[in-house]
Amino acid sequence: MVNSKVSMRNLVGDTLNAVFETHPEIFVIDSDLAKSTTTNKFAEKHPDRFIETGIAEQNAMSIATGITNEGFTSFYVNFAIFASGTCWTQLRQACYAKANVKVIATHPGMDGGFDGATHQPNEDLAIIRALPNITVLVPSCPDELRDAVELAASTPGPFYIRCSRGEVYDLPEVKPLEIGKATVISDEGDDFAVIFEGTAEAEAFDAYIELKEQGKKGILINAASIKPFDKVLIRSIATRVKKIATVENHSVMGGLGSLVAESICDMERHAPLVMVGVHDTFTESGPIGLVKAKYGLTGHNVVKQLGI
Repeated sequence: MVNSKVSMRNLVGDTLNAVFETHPEIFVIDSDLAKSTTTNKFAEKHPDRFIETGIAEQNAMSIATGITNEGFTSFYVNFAIFASGTCWTQLRQACYAKANVKVIATHPGMDGGFDGATHQPNEDLAIIRALPNITVLVPSCPDELRDAVELAASTPGPFYIRCSRGEVYDLPEVKPLEIGKATVISDEGDDFAVIFEGTAEAEAFDAYIELKEQGKKGILINAASIKPFDKVLIRSIATRVKKIATVENHSVMGGLGSLVAESICDMERHAPLVMVGVHDTFTESGPIGLVKAKYGLTGHNVVKQLGI
């Protein structure tokens, strides 16, 4: 089911270069983190389409919006803490204008690792999905990252693409990412459902494998499209399985768990829901894996919280 692991931020520059071949209207904007987000690879090939703003995130987002007014498509690439938080007001204005601004946000959730709480945005999905007119995608593997960037380049309006710094499994076979659709990765029974957002893919897979080894049979669901969300699939699963767990590299407040709860709360009957993620706290500095383990984002903890 799973293959080797990969950090998708390492693929951002290459992916933008590939998409540029069919979308030469693209500009890429950076705020002094091109090496860390790998947009330096785009800058090397297309220096006339790369804009370095320095540490001026609000200005960068405004520049990105201004570029779209000239008929181009702008990709603003930065750490999620800055792309979602520091320039949230400017992104809100871009959403209000339905500008063709695309944000690729790397180092989300606890992926900031040693940089600590100041660089660990466990709230970005909550504050971004509340904005009207924006599409939010969280690819879980390299193929989905390419799909997400291609969809963003091809579809009018603002996009927010959440891209892992921590490692995820490089899945050998995936269905094309679709806006508004979740994907059933595996369906072997009704004991449980594990629903994950892309940057928590590895932990969700680890949980699914552990449950399978225990003789439990369930469903593994990839919620790559956060906004719009596949409520139809989630509601159908909620009436079928015995218990649901959401797995997210994010706060359980306002993220994937909240989104699933919002989707099923008006149903007369649905499976109990447990949310695995960060619980209303600032997370600490350290190696990514150890930080995630401290705050419960492990496959084993998903199994424990399901309690089946």
